[in-house]
Amino acid sequence: MTVWLVGAGPGDPGLITAKGLELVRSCEALVYDVLVAPELVAEAPDDALLIPRAKLKQAEIDKLLVELGSRGLEVVRLKGGDPFVFGRGGEEAFALAEAGVPFEVVPGVSALSAVPASAAIPLTHRGVSAQVTLVSGHSASGEELDYEHLAKTPGTLVVFMGLTHLPEIVAGLLAAGKDRHTPAAVVSNGTRPDGQSVTGTLAEIASLVDGLVSPALLVVGDVVAVGEQLAAVAADARALLA
Repeated sequence: MTVWLVGAGPGDPGLITAKGLELVRSCEALVYDVLVAPELVAEAPDDALLIPRAKLKQAEIDKLLVELGSRGLEVVRLKGGDPFVFGRGGEEAFALAEAGVPFEVVPGVSALSAVPASAAIPLTHRGVSAQVTLVSGHSASGEELDYEHLAKTPGTLVVFMGLTHLPEIVAGLLAAGKDRHTPAAVVSNGTRPDGQSVTGTLAEIASLVDGLVSPALLVVGDVVAVGEQLAAVAADARALLA
């Protein structure tokens, strides 16, 4: 018996890894996140125990995984994105390890790269950005983000779960000296059919997100302009070929 901590990818069911899909198709119990695509849940065997994370608290999830694993079941904990990138997979791994329950981590395609890419925004680009900084938008409330450091750090800034606190995040960066004209984008439901994105300057991005829903990523940096240039070139090429 093993508990598998499996990354389901950022939303598009086609972005789960081959190994992850194989485990879902052979599991005896599937504990899955709300944001996991229904198509992936449907891949579980007909007789598998299906448990949505729903309103369960993290401590309850930890206890559940230990209980299921201790019963000798092959358990898949299907998590959005990658289990170890703002997925709280580390907490679940510690709970299993402390209980002596065998586990393995199956990495997933992270929203970090996939969601910007779904909007044609490269995280890095030669001559534009050679590094990426990743933070949680939840830290904008309670545990303060280090805006002074973030404003001075070159490259691309990606903020997970940043939509709710977007005005605070923008205000913090601007107050710390970040150029108000820095290109910025918010990508909502990236990689999914209902995905949407908006682009603008850092100073105006918070005023452009009406109608967008979580989950959403904020991308700040000159790579956003690269994405706009790429879209323009592609559009021109299509027009010439039409």
